[in-house]
Amino acid sequence: MVKLEQAVIARLELSGEKFEILVDPKLALLLKKGEKVDFNELLASDSVYKDSNKGTVQSPEALNRAFGTTELEKIAGKIIKSGQVQLTTEQRKDLREQKKREIVELIARNAMNPQTNSPHPPQRIEIALEEAKIHIDEFKQPEEQLGEILKELKKLIPISFEKLKIAVKIPAEYSGKASSLLHRYNVQKEEWQSNGSLVGLIELPAGMRAEFLNELNHLTHGNVETKFLEEKK
Repeated sequence: MVKLEQAVIARLELSGEKFEILVDPKLALLLKKGEKVDFNELLASDSVYKDSNKGTVQSPEALNRAFGTTELEKIAGKIIKSGQVQLTTEQRKDLREQKKREIVELIARNAMNPQTNSPHPPQRIEIALEEAKIHIDEFKQPEEQLGEILKELKKLIPISFEKLKIAVKIPAEYSGKASSLLHRYNVQKEEWQSNGSLVGLIELPAGMRAEFLNELNHLTHGNVETKFLEEKK
């Protein structure tokens, strides 16, 4: 059990009632990320509080109304996962940096510059994030924040986050290996021809266009036919 002086407050408000527990900040962060933790090590106290600073404990009736149980582990898990955890300044900084890296990677892999039909380098995206002074929420998934982030980035750099559909025709001598490559992407249609060649329709993020074509050309030594059926800019 974490010592009280090392614990932080995790708080959740339901139906106008506050529920607080005292927790180890590192273990609470791991639990919030979806990892398993030892609740004996996580909790600094066996109580659920109305106000932990005053030591005011919530009643069993209030716990049952809010959580449908008085079992501490279930309640603590809900408070940490759905509520706010009072992280240290260093933890918040580290978590925000990690989230920013995830967002940069997501944009770099899925977006492209519609003026050049090529992906934006991660460094350019990171610089644009800094220039736009975009707030990164350390607790939200990258996909949840993407809409607002792209809106701000488009003010600084040309960026498209659309899907491309590519028709491919692969000769029989390469079709077996190529099928495995295609299935690493979103295969919408796949047809094997009587001569052993393979025809497919692939959908992929615009930013992965160059990567896909490079891999396909490398595997087939350039003996492949491709046609872009849809390219939104």
